[in-house]
Amino acid sequence: MPQPENTDLSLVDAYWRAANYLSAGQIYLLDNPLLTRPLAPEHIKPRLLGHWGTTPGLNFVYAHLNRVINARDLNVLFVTGPGHGGPALLANTWLEGSYTETHPNVSRDAEGMRTLFRQFSFPGGVPSHVAPEVPGSIHEGGELGYSLAHAFGAAFDNPDLVVACVVGDGEAETGPLAASWHGNKFLDPAHDGAVLPILHLNGYKIANPAILARIPHDELDALLRGYGYAPHYVEGDDPAALHPRMAQVLDEVVDEIRRIQEAARAGDTGRPRWPMVVLRTPKGWTGPAEVDGVPVEGTWRSHQVPLAGVRDNPRHLALLVDWLKSYRPEELFDADGGPKPELLALAPRGELRMGATPHANGGLLLRDLRLPGTAPYAVEVTKHGTTTSEPTRVMGRMLRDVLTLNADRRNFRLFGPDETASNRLDAVFDVTARQWLAERLPTDEHLGTDGRVVEVLSEHLCQGFLEGYLLTGRHGLFNCYEAFTHIVDSMFNQHAKWLGTHRKLDWRRPVASLNYLLSSHVWRQDHNGFSHQDPGFIDHVMNKKAEVVRVYLPPDTNTLLSVTDHCLRSRDYVNVVVAGKNFTPDWLGPEEAALHCARGAGIWEWAGTDHGLTEPDVVLACAGDAPTLEVVAATALLREHLPELRIRVVNVVDLMRLQPETEHPHGMPDREFDALFTTDKPVIFAYHGYPWLIHRLTYRRTNHRDIHVRGYKEEGTTTTPFDMLVLNDMDRYRLVIDVIDRVPGLGVKAAGLRQLMQDQRTRHHDHIREHGEDLPEVRDWTWPY
Repeated sequence: MPQPENTDLSLVDAYWRAANYLSAGQIYLLDNPLLTRPLAPEHIKPRLLGHWGTTPGLNFVYAHLNRVINARDLNVLFVTGPGHGGPALLANTWLEGSYTETHPNVSRDAEGMRTLFRQFSFPGGVPSHVAPEVPGSIHEGGELGYSLAHAFGAAFDNPDLVVACVVGDGEAETGPLAASWHGNKFLDPAHDGAVLPILHLNGYKIANPAILARIPHDELDALLRGYGYAPHYVEGDDPAALHPRMAQVLDEVVDEIRRIQEAARAGDTGRPRWPMVVLRTPKGWTGPAEVDGVPVEGTWRSHQVPLAGVRDNPRHLALLVDWLKSYRPEELFDADGGPKPELLALAPRGELRMGATPHANGGLLLRDLRLPGTAPYAVEVTKHGTTTSEPTRVMGRMLRDVLTLNADRRNFRLFGPDETASNRLDAVFDVTARQWLAERLPTDEHLGTDGRVVEVLSEHLCQGFLEGYLLTGRHGLFNCYEAFTHIVDSMFNQHAKWLGTHRKLDWRRPVASLNYLLSSHVWRQDHNGFSHQDPGFIDHVMNKKAEVVRVYLPPDTNTLLSVTDHCLRSRDYVNVVVAGKNFTPDWLGPEEAALHCARGAGIWEWAGTDHGLTEPDVVLACAGDAPTLEVVAATALLREHLPELRIRVVNVVDLMRLQPETEHPHGMPDREFDALFTTDKPVIFAYHGYPWLIHRLTYRRTNHRDIHVRGYKEEGTTTTPFDMLVLNDMDRYRLVIDVIDRVPGLGVKAAGLRQLMQDQRTRHHDHIREHGEDLPEVRDWTWPY
């Protein structure tokens, strides 16, 4: 077997043993970190938490990557896919010094080692997963299924980066991970970095065998080759044999990556077969082989804590001592408890350390987007509500120019599940293509090896690619049909939690916000039917920490432009923008839209009859494009039939404005809310989503009992656009009836109008069933005043 480059594998083995010792110590030890005294029950944590099973394999990979980084001067980002690998990454970053640089209280000596051990999975300490607190990480250890998507997102537009992604064999059973293998069809070796998947087969999940570890070798090899990879195998349980094999394989795959990139950068446009590594080692490798007569190493029993009774069982305590001493810590750490100098020689220097790479602290690399502003795309509005435009189509022109302005920086991409054109953003294809390295046919359009639009029919991959892209210092936007954004509910959860923690760490720098555009929304999915009608992603987002999430419901084109400009400039948020793609009335001119979006909520004096100067009889409020149209149309009917009624129209763009300022940074103080919505007048609120969210946001307000909300209530089918509103009682005629029913004394006076509105609903019902389209007075309505 040829020897790897610049190799002293005994040093790699020592480093691996040191990481294993530190990892086991984190799970068990409260004190006596170097075993300088006989280990006693009081040195053991009272609650043993953490996971050993996957850890020694991760340590093995990390140590070998250190060797190849030094030998080849590589920039490597390490992504930890196995869910419970926290001890490994904490151990390795402490060994290389990056952990102490970000957490100075955890010094590289005996006292620092004691702190490292004590804090792990301990009250006031650090989680058992690879979390934001761990330098070098962009991937939360609990996010099973997303590691490889994050890795590809990190590699896009990072031509000098190698992303080493360890994929756990349990994680490999998830749907998102199974789809993520296809990331190699989007990775351009001419302009992107490389992803090195390392599939770690240790045989078991928590209690069950792992599928990929239990299928025949030929079947596994065929699967991976079918995905388009060239797998290299490192298999066994004898470190003496596996160290040289792993070193040899890593040298081979790095050579392959370089050949692929050099060929592509010399003009080869073919899709390469990227290398990957399959590492098969025992679960709980190097831990106790047997406990109480039962096998542990190489079985599911090593997944978490191999020795559970250490405090109370002297035999278990003795086994723990033997286990820890098997790593020969006296050879690894000096008298002060720091790693010995010869051990530190394996750790790369400076930013080449995987825990110190700036790619894992993307704010260090982030450059502001060059933005064109909103003026070049603004729709002229000479009279409110009398012209129409397609909001997202105009937004697409703005995004086209964002791509153009930042072409040289290569720091902005659009991601979406085959819906960029459907969501009317297709102007971007004037200047870029869809990234695509698989086969192309003459009938294809807008496909290229260097596109700025990534489309794949997996919301999981779109989200994962974008998250990896953002966390390594770039900008982007994810556009999706509203109903199917729910597919990434869990991924959104994890990213929002990551940001919540990331914001508290002063050494982590702000990153670009995760921007969602939800279009093809609930009120204009009449043609696709009930399956495509669900506005509930907003409700899900609203559960997260107020300092992280923002929700915007621009009612027309100019407000969408203003919101988009704001979101693309923002940092450390998740911005959810819900906007229609169909022709929508132009309510506000560019200056009015900018002012209205800056307020987040405000009175539309031109629509109401109180002019914001007198106390209204009723407030008609709206949030969302379809609700806004119905509120304004209802106002026109009321002005026509009840001219003496004082009506105030309030539009809400920023949903967070409805909360008190004590609950959200954008929230309104009570005095401002009361001035806007009154303290005792009926408020009829037409809302884009599920009605109860508005009640949840306003339940503390003075006049909450007078707020009546109309919204989506799970009534949907294949029908006409206006019928969707009628089915959910949010149409203009129903809103007029609500006003009549809730303004004191109006019911008797306006009985005839109420009856007329009911009759209009009946006419609508009969008309659409005969003609298949909405009433002309609805379909062609414009603001008459």
